[in-house]
Amino acid sequence: MIAETETLPEDVVSLKEIIVTQRREYESYVHILEEQVRLLKAKLFGRKSEKSEASEEQLQLFDEIEATPPEAKEVNVPAHSRKRGGRRPLPEDLPRIEEIHDIKEEEKICVCGSHLSRIGEEVSEKLDIVPAMMQVIRHIRYKYACKSCDGVEGAVVKTAELPPQIIPQGIATPGLLAQILTSKFVDALPLYRQEKIYHRIGVELSRATMSNWAIQAAQKCMILIELLIGEIRSGPVINIDETTVQVMKEEGRSDKTKSYMWIFRGGEPEKPALIYQYHRTRAGDVARSFLSGYEGYVQTDGYAGYDFLESIEGIVHVGCWAHARRKFVEAIEAQPKNKRRRGSGEVAMEYIGQLYGIEKKALGLSDDELYRIRQNEVKPLLEEFRLWLIEREKAIPPKGLLGTAIRYTLNQWAKLERYIKDGRLRPDNNLAENAIRPFVLGRKNWLFSGHPRGAEASAALYSLIETAKANKLEPYKYLRHVFERLPYAKNEDDYKSLLPQYVDRNVLAVKSDGVVI
Repeated sequence: MIAETETLPEDVVSLKEIIVTQRREYESYVHILEEQVRLLKAKLFGRKSEKSEASEEQLQLFDEIEATPPEAKEVNVPAHSRKRGGRRPLPEDLPRIEEIHDIKEEEKICVCGSHLSRIGEEVSEKLDIVPAMMQVIRHIRYKYACKSCDGVEGAVVKTAELPPQIIPQGIATPGLLAQILTSKFVDALPLYRQEKIYHRIGVELSRATMSNWAIQAAQKCMILIELLIGEIRSGPVINIDETTVQVMKEEGRSDKTKSYMWIFRGGEPEKPALIYQYHRTRAGDVARSFLSGYEGYVQTDGYAGYDFLESIEGIVHVGCWAHARRKFVEAIEAQPKNKRRRGSGEVAMEYIGQLYGIEKKALGLSDDELYRIRQNEVKPLLEEFRLWLIEREKAIPPKGLLGTAIRYTLNQWAKLERYIKDGRLRPDNNLAENAIRPFVLGRKNWLFSGHPRGAEASAALYSLIETAKANKLEPYKYLRHVFERLPYAKNEDDYKSLLPQYVDRNVLAVKSDGVVI
């Protein structure tokens, strides 16, 4: 932009050139601003799903894309039968209470005067619930002494030992503690709401008390957390992601300063492990420290803090197609609705859709079979997509959302295509992103951690709970089992047997005399 009129040229042709150039720059700038406004409106008021409405023929993520829609055909569907919809049977393992209903005695007389005989019964089931209740476990320890030594110095008095407790000086049983933590970290129920719930059933439990119990339980479980870290670092793939968390009373920081919760997911594919870690920073040093000495694949999004992975010997850095796809989704959402058509954004989505379509068809195959399919089908498709992106990059304004999406994809290309080199890899980092979601949901309810100790305890408890869920264990039963058995653990084998991957599922049944909430 020319600020001083004295610097303008005198001839008309040069002035026209300046006006045309500045008008183009202005229109480009306005176009970018309009895109941003439309994208912001779409995020605020539009659908939260990333599914595209650009074309009725375009299939969505994980569906195969056809470049051109098939011609309409008339299809005759023969008559067929199907099962009638109905209510699903109630679970067989639920306790049953029978209520007998009989007709009156005078109605058991037939019109002929004979007594009716019972020939059968009709059974219908209704679902009931026992409201929340508390119970008190009284530990009565017998004491013994020798009457013959009564009054004698050094007389022995023996008292039965109290079983070891997860919180020795507290009143919480493993069942109550597991319920409190499951409510907060699984059901996203903040402690102040739980305080009100317990008050309604006649028990005064302050949020401060429950918070203190949670911190003590997390501290006792730290040896399990260290074992989980070892499981993750055993390979072959580690997925990493991070999200913000607000933590109060951080030394030298304002309460409004954002901190971060990091997630690391890895271990054997059949026995996954997840670790949450609270840190004050998003810097790559966090990941560098966690990965120290690790060799294998590491999959992340395109955040620049992970760029150091490219230079670490023994680590192969894999990108995330879900993030690349998201850029094109944003470009499509920012288009004016009355001008939407099958443009470059939609074509890019079709390419990515075809990649996921191949993955969907290959579900259930072995790692070696998946590798061969990717080499035969995905590799040529990726090369075609790359050449198309290079060609479109020349014609698309670089500062717009579509130009940004194309440039991001090309800049990440080396990492994005690496997933085809090993059948154990996935095309995206969704395993880590999905693990972040329960924390994000909880954060919407409890908003912040009151102290760094609370954030560290939350990270440890999320690690155990989400690892349990990933291994298809019911969180409450698992936590109760851990809190019951952890005080008895003596060596590494004892502790390892308490990890979700190795816990004996047969011992997770909740005792009938346990705390019922």
